[in-house]
Amino acid sequence: MRILTRYIVRSHLGPFLFAFTAVTGLLFLNAVARALEDLVGKGLEAGIILEFMLLSLPHIIALTFPMAILVAVLYAFSDMTGNNEITALAAGGVHPARLLIPIAVVGLVLTGAMLYFNDRVLPESNHRLANLLADVGRQNPTFELREEVVNEVHTADDTRYFLRAGGIDQGTNRLTDVTIYDLSRMGENRTIVAQRGEMAFTPDRRDLFLTLEDGVVFETTDARPGGFQRLYFETQIIPFRGVGTELERRTGGGSRSDREMDIAMLRNRAAQSMEETHSIAEEMHSLSERAVENALEPAPAGDRPVVVVPADRLSAPRDHLVAEQASESRVIHHRWGVQYLNVFQYQVEIFKKHSIAFACLVFVLLGAPLAIRYPQGGVGMVIALSLGIFFFYWVGLIVGERFADRGQIHPWVGMWAPNILLLIPAIFLMSRMARDMATNRGNRLDEIKHALGAPLRRLRERRATSSGSPQERAVS
Repeated sequence: MRILTRYIVRSHLGPFLFAFTAVTGLLFLNAVARALEDLVGKGLEAGIILEFMLLSLPHIIALTFPMAILVAVLYAFSDMTGNNEITALAAGGVHPARLLIPIAVVGLVLTGAMLYFNDRVLPESNHRLANLLADVGRQNPTFELREEVVNEVHTADDTRYFLRAGGIDQGTNRLTDVTIYDLSRMGENRTIVAQRGEMAFTPDRRDLFLTLEDGVVFETTDARPGGFQRLYFETQIIPFRGVGTELERRTGGGSRSDREMDIAMLRNRAAQSMEETHSIAEEMHSLSERAVENALEPAPAGDRPVVVVPADRLSAPRDHLVAEQASESRVIHHRWGVQYLNVFQYQVEIFKKHSIAFACLVFVLLGAPLAIRYPQGGVGMVIALSLGIFFFYWVGLIVGERFADRGQIHPWVGMWAPNILLLIPAIFLMSRMARDMATNRGNRLDEIKHALGAPLRRLRERRATSSGSPQERAVS
């Protein structure tokens, strides 16, 4: 049995490595190609670009690793069945389900490895990648500038400029309603106001030239207190030297999103949000008690003479109090809803890490009986089944995550439903492995083709019968 176990495991190794390398390479090239143009065009060092590429890999591996397992199991068992190896083993007294044991053990090991990867490696790489992209984005003013905000621009000689633009077109680098505060000269303050402007970089993306049109320059100097100079211009070019020469890296950890946290961090955040919901619920209860007390409190009796006053004026103070309490209640309820959804979002990420890892074992249990049942499809059948199963799994995972994030279903249900829906047919097919085992002379795929073609054959027979002579139809 050790020889058989080694043979089965070895037969899966080659297809797994090929599928993992091919699919990961395709997705990696697609992801890098979309961002590499902007990175290369900003004059970054080769080490920064290499770091970006390496940090982009873990997210892709989290997708392709379970898929490579499914492809390997489908291909290996389909090949063994097509070569009648499964039939020979069954004739020798080896039940087909026995062949699943070594692969299931390997699947459990890979499930544990995938869980560790999702918990430790993936969140840290996502966090470092997010910080790197933020640092790179700050290096190029065309990506950093925001409308109606005073943006600080640094140059290579540590000169500081502050730029404000009423409108920014990121596609054409055109600016409108431009104001620049120039602090490049000691003892002098210069403010430049222009109706329009355009930004252009040098070919090496290191120097930025800002062309301003229809503007005025206001200058003040410490040498002439209380005086200023005003200059009008039609076109003025302001150079910003070395805005892309150095990448400033942040040393702090920074804030983390839910995709950048490990399971311990997520559980801690979920617990904090749950405590916050309890605190807000107590605040809502206290507000409700005060509202009831105010509603039941009798109006104060005074010794003043009775004066006829319209009813709406008498109720105005009480109505104002009720309106304030209603507004406060809505704010508190909104806070409670935000914290409650935060709990769901953190729990969704926790269950998703476990669910994707467990999918490695589910794909093993589902792929083997499917391959034994339909062995004659070849590589085309392997690819079709892999894409179909994986598409169903990821669509179910995405839909479940969306509903769970909104609080419409429980996070456990949303994240584990795809695994359960695939595990049910896997158990059914495993229970029928010996009965439904096929050979290279005929298999269930042929039966499916025959069943699908039966209605078409009956329709042809009816047309042939109806096209005959009346005597033939009468005889028939």
